[in-house]
Amino acid sequence: MYETILYEAAERVARITLNRPDARNALSDRMIDELLDAFGRAGADDGVRVIVLTGAGDRAFCAGADLGGLGRAQADGRSVADAGAIRASAPFRLFTAFPKLGKPIIARLAGHAVAGGLGLAAACDLVVAADDVKLGTPEVNVGLWPMMIMAIINRNVAPKHAFKLYYTGQRITAAEGRDIGLVTEVVPRAELDARVDELARTIASKSPLGLRRGRDAFFAIEGRPLEDQVEHLLSELVALAATEDAKEGITAFLENRPPDFQGR
Repeated sequence: MYETILYEAAERVARITLNRPDARNALSDRMIDELLDAFGRAGADDGVRVIVLTGAGDRAFCAGADLGGLGRAQADGRSVADAGAIRASAPFRLFTAFPKLGKPIIARLAGHAVAGGLGLAAACDLVVAADDVKLGTPEVNVGLWPMMIMAIINRNVAPKHAFKLYYTGQRITAAEGRDIGLVTEVVPRAELDARVDELARTIASKSPLGLRRGRDAFFAIEGRPLEDQVEHLLSELVALAATEDAKEGITAFLENRPPDFQGR
């Protein structure tokens, strides 16, 4: 079904793999279109409760935009801005899709994440990285700037750390990425798959309705005044408390047994 990614779903987890290892899993327009299709597919599948995003091979999770494609577009005189279609562009659609996924998404980093690839990882809810992985924003080294992904990174990293990444173009370790907020967990490479699987299973055992409404609320209150945030969250809490999953969860707690969530 796909040319640049792999998709599989089992045991409540959808696994999406960037599958251009010879190009260090660089993002092409085709790959972005296929990623968005896979996100929609996972979102519409009631059997999927968690998404894991990873890259083929252990060389790179994703090396960012396909600079060869960018160079060809420049040579042809084409640009998104000239076409007046920024909102229809592949990068815009990709990075604005994450808050609307409706399901938790975990980035599994077995390879380096740089440029747009770092933005892709940072856009995920959780990031688990092998301890030898490197991260960076090297755009400045070729006369560019991490414009698109800056919107994502700035939500995760304090300004002083962000500017160091942007100004120097230097790579940092996964552990340094964890210390500044880009990575959730760093594990030995041999333990990466086991930890990602464990984390996905743990999240998948929760109420899919609670996960979705809670995640949606997280993004809905962003940037709003405190009073508006509290009002919105209180209304969401009241709505969640009336669901069958919430009733099942409370009953299971009182009966000292695992809950059986059905997403209702």
